[in-house]
Amino acid sequence: MGFAPMLARAGWRSAARTRASSFRGGTWILFWVAVFGLLVLPIALFLLVAFSPALFEQGPSWLTLEAFKSLLTPTFLPSVMDTLAVGVGAGALATVVGGAVAWAVQRTDVPLRPLWSGAMFTLLLAPSYLVALGWERLLEPNGVLDVLGVPDAGLRSIIYGPIGVTGVLAVKGLPFAYLAVSGALRGLGDEFTAAARVHGGGPWTATRITGALLAPAVWSSFAIVFAESISDFGVAATLANDAKFPVATYTLYNAVQAFPVDFPVAAAVGWVLLAMAGLAVFAQNRALKGRSYRVLGGRSRRVRRVELGRWRRPAVASLLALLVIASLGVPVFGALSASVISGLGSLIGSHGFTLDNYSRVIASPQLHGPLLFSVGMGAATATAVVTLGLVAARLLTGSAGNFSRRLLDLLLLTAVALPGIVFAAGYIFTYNLPLTDALGLHLYGTPTLLLLAYIATALPSTTRLLVGTVGQVQHSLPQAARVHGQGPLGAWISSELPLIARPLISAWLLTFGGTLLELPVSELLYPPGQPPVAVGITKALSNYDFGGGTAMEVLAILLALAVTGLLWGLWALFAPAGWRRLGATS
Repeated sequence: MGFAPMLARAGWRSAARTRASSFRGGTWILFWVAVFGLLVLPIALFLLVAFSPALFEQGPSWLTLEAFKSLLTPTFLPSVMDTLAVGVGAGALATVVGGAVAWAVQRTDVPLRPLWSGAMFTLLLAPSYLVALGWERLLEPNGVLDVLGVPDAGLRSIIYGPIGVTGVLAVKGLPFAYLAVSGALRGLGDEFTAAARVHGGGPWTATRITGALLAPAVWSSFAIVFAESISDFGVAATLANDAKFPVATYTLYNAVQAFPVDFPVAAAVGWVLLAMAGLAVFAQNRALKGRSYRVLGGRSRRVRRVELGRWRRPAVASLLALLVIASLGVPVFGALSASVISGLGSLIGSHGFTLDNYSRVIASPQLHGPLLFSVGMGAATATAVVTLGLVAARLLTGSAGNFSRRLLDLLLLTAVALPGIVFAAGYIFTYNLPLTDALGLHLYGTPTLLLLAYIATALPSTTRLLVGTVGQVQHSLPQAARVHGQGPLGAWISSELPLIARPLISAWLLTFGGTLLELPVSELLYPPGQPPVAVGITKALSNYDFGGGTAMEVLAILLALAVTGLLWGLWALFAPAGWRRLGATS
């Protein structure tokens, strides 16, 4: 073999490595620019204005705590205290009920176990404001129950108040509690309760030991539900607002919507929400400090399900059925029934069953326009989030860039804890500054800014969802494809994409469904004349068009289900057979 051909091949390989290195370097630069613009800059500037309003021309003080002092006034303090009380109540209730459901499904022979588990996952996908609106349509004056002649004054007084708000938030927290406790129960063997019985302990002693060993999962459940409850905007803007029960997220919303806008107070509320979430994590660490809960080992024994017996099996199944009806069935019935009643909420006229509400939504641009707008935004958001999330997951599971991995991990964990209303307020503040306008970033009041906020709120959770899958892919696969002459993109498509295609579709659909019915970001950032479907629903309801609003709600959910079915149908028809086999369950 000649010397010249060898030099030519060596030069080709060197040039290929240079091109690949340049490609990767450019990709990471663009990625970090996107992360900084989406997650860091808007939130950091917004939270900073609470301490230095003059820095952003929002007040005369360069360093002050005046915004925090205003939260101690009778105008704001009740909302802060109510938020704390609701968060504790919802966290405790969801942990107790969700833990009981997890124990029944994982440790007993209760019938229809897949049904109860599936109900928890279904509830996880339902936005909180849809659950609240379902109850409202049933119980409001001249609502569904009034039309049907069912007395509801007593139940209405309970739901329209602190108990109802806490209950709805606890219902939304049930899936988190169920997942946390059921995961711990799967790993907890039978040897500890057996040891208690050997030493003379009865069923109560065995239960107490099991409960003590589940402490990490129980505290995690409480912390998650507490953080979700205090940051929730859907219930705050619907049931809590209609019940005249102030909470912190709606206080932040009012501060941003006020004229003139009070950004320092809104930022102070954001700090309070972050501090409350940190308080829950601190309480969890304090309770578990100095104790060991390492129960998994080579001698762990498989748990035998408790046989409930002839009478307790139907009793437990009945209780689970009541829970599913209260958490899912009642809101669904409220929405469906309200959508087929004419003139619902009106004091005059007759109320009959009709499909005219659906006809109006389909025919009226004011009603179906928000639905179509949200579909487009949801598809664009899901595509961008899955792309960025895949790059982030590659960085988090890669072998290089230890500092970059830690920094990205910290940013994503912080972003997960931030309420959506804080994201929205941060985007309003940052991209409405004179500085951003001078830089040519004329984004305020445009669909582009709404899309960026959607991406920012969905990216952290989607990245976490993809990390497990991407981390399982061996790095030698694309290297083998490169050896056979493929470029970086071609190597990834031929070697890695078939392995992660199914999880990518799942992540896309979850992001699409979450964006389609997203409320807090939509409420604060929607462009004039282009309301998303969540805003369209709330606007219709605020105008007492209960039939049209609930019909929009039902159609949006059906559309999300239709897109899910269509995408999986296309996968089944056109994906290569090898792709379909990977990750499939028998």
